Amino acid sequence: MSSVHIPALLRPVIALNGWTFAMEVWMYATRIPVFTRLKVADDNSLTRSEVERRTPASVRWKADNFNNLFEQPTQFYAIALALAIARRGEDNPVDVKLAWAYVAVRILHSLVHSTSNKILARFGLFLTSSGILAVLTARAALLAF
Repeated sequence: MSSVHIPALLRPVIALNGWTFAMEVWMYATRIPVFTRLKVADDNSLTRSEVERRTPASVRWKADNFNNLFEQPTQFYAIALALAIARRGEDNPVDVKLAWAYVAVRILHSLVHSTSNKILARFGLFLTSSGILAVLTARAALLAF
């Protein structure tokens, strides 16, 4: 089997995608018992809002965060891939460090959101991740334009 060079910038992309799957497992591990107790599958007259109202907040937080991982992180995936392509697979240590920092902050955001849901802490982490993503975007723009 031949060795394939994987640009280091793709590792944080893979890691964040892996984290998204971990959040999905956590979400289902907390939701399924609640939905079973509420007999959601047996009552097709329940609306989504009724189910959400009956679901404890600490369980909803995991689903909310799972959905969040399909919002701003999709920009991260696109920019990381654009950078990897623009740099022709050559590793740039600044890009790689920024990408890992983004992933670390998003994981912290998930943990805060899914455990305590402290809004100010979440907001601070969101702003930090947005700033990192903005820097990555600027670096990609400098290469592209």
